[in-house]
Amino acid sequence: MEMEKGEIENSGIIEMDEIDKKIINKIQLEFPLSTRPFRDISNELNIPEEEVIERLKRLKSLGAIRRIGPIINTRKIGGSNTLVGVKVPEYDIERVAEFINNYTEVSHNYLRDADVNIWFTLSAPNRERIDEILQEIKDEFGYPILDLPTINQYKIQVYFDLK
Repeated sequence: MEMEKGEIENSGIIEMDEIDKKIINKIQLEFPLSTRPFRDISNELNIPEEEVIERLKRLKSLGAIRRIGPIINTRKIGGSNTLVGVKVPEYDIERVAEFINNYTEVSHNYLRDADVNIWFTLSAPNRERIDEILQEIKDEFGYPILDLPTINQYKIQVYFDLK
């Protein structure tokens, strides 16, 4: 299960109508690159711009959408990234996850049913910043950290066709 910022688990089914599904389908692959992207979506779906914005806010608050924003290739702009695993006792998972999620450099934070149970990706302007964050986490909790720096990056495009 994926841990959102400030949230450990959202296992409920989210109710969406046809307009919600159309909006999500649209923003996944064809987000308008304009000064008013939500207006562009609203025009295409023949609904008010404010309704698009309110629906997206609702879907984000429910956990259906994590974020709307670009995916930047950190390495191509001179940055560094790594996959990190932390071995955390069950009683402390929520506290550790909340601490980790406070870093803007963290994404894709997951809880796994394994010995090393919290996994997240860390992207920063340089390796020094990554080392600094990992040291802060280690200093705060003292739990074993597994640092797996990116050697080769393979990107896949995922699209969920909501019907």
